[in-house]
Amino acid sequence: MIPNWLVQRAYLTPNRLALSFGDEQWTFEQLADQASIIARKLKWNGLNEGDRIALLGRSTPEMVCVIHGCLLAGLEIVMLNSRLSSKEISWQLTDCDASTLLVDDELIDRIKEINTSKLTFSDIESSGTQHVAFTEMWEPSRTITIMYTSGTTGFPKGVRQTAGNHTSSALSSVLNLGLTEDDMWLCTMPLFHISGFSILARSVIYGMGVRLYEKFDAEAIVEEIQRGTVTRISVVATGLHRILEEFEKSGSVAHPSFKTMLAGGGPVPDDYLRRARTHQLPVLQTYGMTETSSQTATLSSEDALRKSGSAGKPLFFNRIKIRDAEQPGDFGEVLVMGPHVTPGYIGHAADRNPLEDGWLPTGDIGYIDEEGYLFIVDRRSDLIISGGENIYPAEIENVLISHPQVAEAGVCGQSHPEWGSVPIAFIVGDKQLTESDLEQYCKGQLAGYKTPKAFHFVDHLPRNASNKLLRRELKEWAEKNKK
Repeated sequence: MIPNWLVQRAYLTPNRLALSFGDEQWTFEQLADQASIIARKLKWNGLNEGDRIALLGRSTPEMVCVIHGCLLAGLEIVMLNSRLSSKEISWQLTDCDASTLLVDDELIDRIKEINTSKLTFSDIESSGTQHVAFTEMWEPSRTITIMYTSGTTGFPKGVRQTAGNHTSSALSSVLNLGLTEDDMWLCTMPLFHISGFSILARSVIYGMGVRLYEKFDAEAIVEEIQRGTVTRISVVATGLHRILEEFEKSGSVAHPSFKTMLAGGGPVPDDYLRRARTHQLPVLQTYGMTETSSQTATLSSEDALRKSGSAGKPLFFNRIKIRDAEQPGDFGEVLVMGPHVTPGYIGHAADRNPLEDGWLPTGDIGYIDEEGYLFIVDRRSDLIISGGENIYPAEIENVLISHPQVAEAGVCGQSHPEWGSVPIAFIVGDKQLTESDLEQYCKGQLAGYKTPKAFHFVDHLPRNASNKLLRRELKEWAEKNKK
């Protein structure tokens, strides 16, 4: 059994700082009080323990309180990506079959055409209350969050994450990173992402404060790190690059109390690691996915350059192996096992077992060296990682092919100095079709970061004898046609 996170934390350390945002601060007791009120208001609106709701919001204190209110009320939370288009959100709502959509008033325009029953944050605020008996102990198998992740077929899968998954992930992380009473995690990652939510989970499990930012602000972040007001932060490579640029402008270094810059979302270039060391920024590269409730492996900062390109070793409770590998260095699919791994999916993928004999096939190709360090060779052959966001080409191709003037479409990633990679499309279609036509068409159905940054019109796409699209050749085309 697992203690109800916030209930237990507010009991243990009620006066410890839990959350700060701008000039505002909340202790764990104050956070629990706010969440309790929201839980009782949700009950008044007919939401009961075990119900599945969807949540669409920004990274604000109000969002944090709503998340904790839902957890106290015993609801399953489908975390919706606020960067998605209305069409994408609608698809996920239909697939997850949530009874109610809780939505930030600032995002209401995004879901006007959606039929799911809605409760805005202001609706919740003005609601009456009804008594709720909070469950003090959670079953480890209890699903508490659901996050959608892209699939190779272009259809996102709703990943179940249990109380046990999140708790074991947090425990593995703290055994690797350590913990002190003055720890403060600067959160600029979206709360709907596993990277953002996992910071909230660690906060209540560890008794650690969170310094919340609604948006990434490199200048403000660097000021916090220099002053010693935060001790840890999670970033993707593009965010690290912006932080380094700010440090280089001033020629300053991190405060001695700053301990960890956890870098995920793809490999960190060696140049970034060397520059980070100059400014006394300990960068720990990490590997994980939505199905593993954040980290599976992490590379220590002292090994960053010695093991350049490595994702490190598995965290304490986790295991990693390479399919069919007979010796160190053999390439193969990366398989993961541990209490942090999802028990399954919902919606259209509910019947799909994510495990093979207890192991999660990640779809990533990698190898483990003679010292046990994991190296990812290709984060899924088709996957595009753009600014830390995962993009599957098939999803974009499905949209493009639905255009009446498009006969064939192939999408791949093209290297980009800021975002790491961006999607590029190759089109076989009507001669009168323009890039502007396709860009507008995609923007109506896809998130901005998924919309191709260039469209190349070709006579044919590279395919093998069985008519399978050869993405390796598409990538070569993309680099040759780079604008």
